[in-house]
Amino acid sequence: MREEYNDYDDRYEDEYDEYQEQEVDNKAVRGYRIVIIILAVILVALSAVYFNMHRQQQAEYALLEEDRTKIQGDLDSLIVSFDDLKIQNDSIAANLEEANQLMEQLKNERRLNYAKIRAYEKEVGTLRTVMQGYIRQIDSLNNINQQLTKENISYKKEISTAQLRAEMAEERAEELNNKVRVGAVIRARSISLQALNDRGKEVTRVKNASRLLVDFTLAANELAEPGNKAIYACVISPEGYLLANPDAASFSFEGEQKVYSAMREVDYDLSDLPVGIYVNGNGFTPGTYKVELYIDGRLAGSSEVAMR
Repeated sequence: MREEYNDYDDRYEDEYDEYQEQEVDNKAVRGYRIVIIILAVILVALSAVYFNMHRQQQAEYALLEEDRTKIQGDLDSLIVSFDDLKIQNDSIAANLEEANQLMEQLKNERRLNYAKIRAYEKEVGTLRTVMQGYIRQIDSLNNINQQLTKENISYKKEISTAQLRAEMAEERAEELNNKVRVGAVIRARSISLQALNDRGKEVTRVKNASRLLVDFTLAANELAEPGNKAIYACVISPEGYLLANPDAASFSFEGEQKVYSAMREVDYDLSDLPVGIYVNGNGFTPGTYKVELYIDGRLAGSSEVAMR
């Protein structure tokens, strides 16, 4: 009986020892599981942090690239504006060169950050301020130029009006002067032609004449200039040739020299003055003679006279 009891105790102790070993193993497994779970949680957390940081970096990079693009666009606009303004202006040309260099530097920038972006934006802002100053100056100059243009147009109109008035006055004066000159011409009227013999007697046949008498009257003219006047008589034969004076002397008429038949000087006092001029010659033929009288370089009168 005692031996059975001892055998039972031994089995119980063996089972208890086995149970204790299993409990130890179970605790170890649970510990490993807990460690694995903790490590898994840490790994997930680190992964989330990494992805968040990566996404944030991507967003920041995208913003930086957007800023780069905006600054490049501003620089492009400034470069075009400076290029339009650089003509004959060294300062504007220098600003254009600075903008071009800044654009090239920005394009070649490989490691962007907010500090560099802010520096670029500051330089672009400075250039924009300079550009706005130029534009204000140009606008001011344009306004002044427009005002000067308006004033110039106004002055031109006034000058044109004054010139037109002066030309009209000159034309009126010239017209009046022409009228005065025309009105001042001394006219010869009642022109006749007589055939005379050697004794100065009138003959009925011109072939018997030794000279011709041109008889006329200088008409009164208050507008004419009084004083000594040279009268030139040109007598043209029926055959159409001039009865010239022996010396073939001439006078000026309309810028040319004209040979005359005979001349006489008289004292003209602005009143009617009867005048006779003798034309010497021989071999006169019957027909129509043309007589022209010239005073002060102008034609005073003419007439055609038939001679038998």
